Amino acid sequence: MKVLTAFDGSKRHLSLSEIAAITELDNSAAQRFTHTLSALGYLVKDPETRKYELSVRLLDFTYHYLASSELVQRTGPVLQKLARDTEEVCNLTVPDGADIVFVLRYVSRNVMNPNVIVGTRLPSYCTAPGLAILSTWSDEEVDAVLAASRLVKHTPNTITDPRRIKSRLAKIRAAGYAHTQDELYADDISTAAPILDAHGRAIGALNIAVSRARWDEAKDEQRYATVLREAAATVSAPRLPHRAPAGARA
Repeated sequence: MKVLTAFDGSKRHLSLSEIAAITELDNSAAQRFTHTLSALGYLVKDPETRKYELSVRLLDFTYHYLASSELVQRTGPVLQKLARDTEEVCNLTVPDGADIVFVLRYVSRNVMNPNVIVGTRLPSYCTAPGLAILSTWSDEEVDAVLAASRLVKHTPNTITDPRRIKSRLAKIRAAGYAHTQDELYADDISTAAPILDAHGRAIGALNIAVSRARWDEAKDEQRYATVLREAAATVSAPRLPHRAPAGARA
């Protein structure tokens, strides 16, 4: 797995020595692993340059994840309808560590950032889906995410102070949705609502991304927030009834 994750997109081809350096394996171990991965079909070796690249077979894992994910299967039709009704880019993201990962994406003709695809990983602290998810988590979980994040100021609008982020999460929790403008990319406006499990904790988020050129400040935030909250509610798990602690008075 270390060898496979060495191919992080920054370089398409890697030599054996580059793989060994990135993975901090000795050349002998790197050679054994690359040979095994090549034999299994997950790496391809160029006979002329003797460099390796990832094989299309790795997409099998993506397919199996999408095909077996109950959340993806449940959300697909809802997200498709959102995209059709709004004619904007609509996404399903799930949390992973300090990030969100795009697992389902419907791209419209108005897409602003075509480089965001299924599998793209973005920080939670400055994205509408990430903030929507964090707003439902405990203080301890939020602190852990912020501690693990590189709180980089991507634009002048990016909020990086942990206290301000946590104050913002309280407002998002009360509103039931998150909204960001120009915080990760310039001219990118995103609204998101959390998808909840039976305990009210977010396991994902639906979001709509709109370019500033198509944004109507007077009405679009509330309009998209309403449809997103309704859509997220249809795919969230039914809430478990609250039970009083044993021995408590009625």
